[in-house]
Amino acid sequence: MDKKHTGIIVVDILNDFVTGALTCQRALGIIEPTKRLLDAARKHHIPVIFSNDAHIKGIDHELKLWGDHAIAGTKGAEVIPELELQEGDYVVPKRRYSGFFHTDLDLLLKELGVNSVILTGLHTHMCVRHTSADAYQLGYEVNVCKDCTDSFTEEDYNYGIKYLKDVYGANIYSVDELINWMEK
Repeated sequence: MDKKHTGIIVVDILNDFVTGALTCQRALGIIEPTKRLLDAARKHHIPVIFSNDAHIKGIDHELKLWGDHAIAGTKGAEVIPELELQEGDYVVPKRRYSGFFHTDLDLLLKELGVNSVILTGLHTHMCVRHTSADAYQLGYEVNVCKDCTDSFTEEDYNYGIKYLKDVYGANIYSVDELINWMEK
């Protein structure tokens, strides 16, 4: 990875996934390491992009499977306050699992000169996985912070990490490894 061409994508660390409609208790464990990673990235001018569910109530296909969650314009669709969305961060709303599907994420990354992404967020076996798939298909180097991703269950998390590594050649790092890389 080259710091000048790397960006961090934070997938769905939103109120509804941490404390709301689709609460994931395991999400609580990734908040502190994610905050550390984002603070280090900002310090080293590595772009931070939030890829957030922002569904249209009564319309979005995903809601039929998961029920109402992260409805655009609601508190549930906001980034959790602990991650302190800051000026200079980017927010790319999405209506499907992948942060790339019918969004401006690819265009934004290209305009930022990014060719390598570090993925964080929820859920490793769903939204992180589908975002990774599209990143891979679009030619980005896929990197995942294992301390900053999780799923509803340990089994889903482990499955997701293995899948990302085996199918997309994702490099799997700890938060400390990534922060040390940034500090070099």
